[in-house]
Amino acid sequence: MKRIVLALLASCFISAPAMAQNAAQVSSAQNGANCPRCNLFQADFNNRTLKNRNFAGARLRQSDMGLGIFNGTNFAGADLRDINGSAALFGRVNFAGANLTNANFVGAYLEHANFKGAILSGVNFSGAEMGSAIGLTQRQLDQTCGDEATELPRGLRIPVCVVH
Repeated sequence: MKRIVLALLASCFISAPAMAQNAAQVSSAQNGANCPRCNLFQADFNNRTLKNRNFAGARLRQSDMGLGIFNGTNFAGADLRDINGSAALFGRVNFAGANLTNANFVGAYLEHANFKGAILSGVNFSGAEMGSAIGLTQRQLDQTCGDEATELPRGLRIPVCVVH
């Protein structure tokens, strides 16, 4: 009897739906709507212009934001793990308290971006322009990497990315 109950419980967990994206929310956000606390997992925002939007607390994990324009957008407290933000414009964005683990910001524009309390473990800032970013600490940057072209606020440094 115990085995049957355990088998039933296991099958419930195995068949439970993954935290997939909400297609309606993704479509709405892609068309310019604010979407705080939305589930935008793996959404394609590549080459989109979404300025001054509110995505606070949203789940944007593994989303493609490359070449996009997100100036003035609020990502406070958002899940931005594993996003591609390469060559995108993130001027004056709010990443306060966001989880940016393993994000790719190669060649991104991050001037005046707020990183206060953001988790930056594994972030690649190679070639990023972030000389006027705020809320950055050396402790945060010690968990990231960049290159000689990475522009940082005065007094901060970044480890060089290791190419495998």
